[in-house]
Amino acid sequence: MARYVTGKMRRKGLAFMAVQTPEKSTGASVSLGPAAALSCRECGERFPLGPIFACEACFGPLEIAYNLPTGDPEGLRKQIEAGPKNIWRYAPLLPVPADVASKPSTNPGYTQLVKADRLARELGVTGSLHIKDDSGNPTHSFKDRVVAIAVEAARAFGFTTLSCSSTGNLAGAVGAAAARAGFRSCVFIPHDLEQGKVVMAAVYGGELVGIEGNYDDVNRFCSELIGDPLGEGWGFVNVNLRPYYGEGSKTLAYEICEQLGWELPDQLVIPIASGSQLTKIDKGLKELIALGLVEDKPYRIFGAQAAGCSPVSRAFQEGHDVVRPVKPDTIAKSLAIGNPADGPYVLDIARRTGGAVDDVDDAQIVDAIKLLARTEGIFAETAGGVTVGVTRKLIEKGLLDPSLTTVVLNTGDGLKTLDAVAPTTGPTATIRPSLDAFRDAGLG
Repeated sequence: MARYVTGKMRRKGLAFMAVQTPEKSTGASVSLGPAAALSCRECGERFPLGPIFACEACFGPLEIAYNLPTGDPEGLRKQIEAGPKNIWRYAPLLPVPADVASKPSTNPGYTQLVKADRLARELGVTGSLHIKDDSGNPTHSFKDRVVAIAVEAARAFGFTTLSCSSTGNLAGAVGAAAARAGFRSCVFIPHDLEQGKVVMAAVYGGELVGIEGNYDDVNRFCSELIGDPLGEGWGFVNVNLRPYYGEGSKTLAYEICEQLGWELPDQLVIPIASGSQLTKIDKGLKELIALGLVEDKPYRIFGAQAAGCSPVSRAFQEGHDVVRPVKPDTIAKSLAIGNPADGPYVLDIARRTGGAVDDVDDAQIVDAIKLLARTEGIFAETAGGVTVGVTRKLIEKGLLDPSLTTVVLNTGDGLKTLDAVAPTTGPTATIRPSLDAFRDAGLG
């Protein structure tokens, strides 16, 4: 039975910590497909594949460096198209073993790219508008993608327990993936999450621990646990397995381009929590260009935040390179990360591509959720309300070109965040079971 435990935070002000690794997992003999090494995003120092996330030289974040297949883009395209209808069709481009499709997995991905013509008319979009709807994943959010990659790394490094710090969706994805793959799971969340996300994280039978505090408090606690003997044998998907985990977001870029007929979109609107998803989508687009799978052309990336947790948006608006942490206060709890690790990289990408970062308040989020549901039949969680709301705002401000091909991400299912819309959504009328009552209500 799952346990929901509320514990007090230990506050030691810890920032980065060396990561303990399982005895049998030095990284020396690990094979994860085309993954060649870990590379520091700041100084370029390279390390063998292993469960580490920070550079020993400069403490910068590590990411996967690859030996990707080159020289035959048409053959690679055909290989991908012949693959399974999930993220494993892109296995040649991911840090996973060649036989990954045969292993127990939730098999996320290949979700719908919905051509949103009715929404386009509402927003004044004359070009092609699409919603990449990741609510169709196994636990109804994009987090299934990143966890599926992290599970393969956990297997390779000999971990026995899967864990994470989470604003909700990731906890559910880890619980489901662990149950499917045969791992123990123990996940950590803020104590005041939406009930739907708490239930979904607990139902898979792992341990669910509520921490008194916000997500940043939860994340600091997990950093402490990793450095403690209690954390031995634990794979934290978004900490010591973060370089692998993050690569799952690239599959959104791969799918969008494949579903557009192997073409780059002109514009993308992407929600920002830690910022990792946005940076990895940009990485995926650049990889497709380098491999010759899509024709190189300019594209613009826009970031979307909730006004109640908008440190990256604020930095962009004020022209800063440094993102100042904030205390979250928003209904968009899946985006409520007040100190986003990839914030500076998001700023770089938005500026490099000619995009922007903006935000919308809670009322605008709810309005956008209802707009998307009414026009396209997609019930988005609050993060989807943020991207749709920011898209509308960007168009009104003249920052997003309504004549171009635009893809807006919905990363989760509205059934997880019912509290956001429940106060303003309900029966049109309650009547007696008679035709006269129906007519009297003005519904006939």
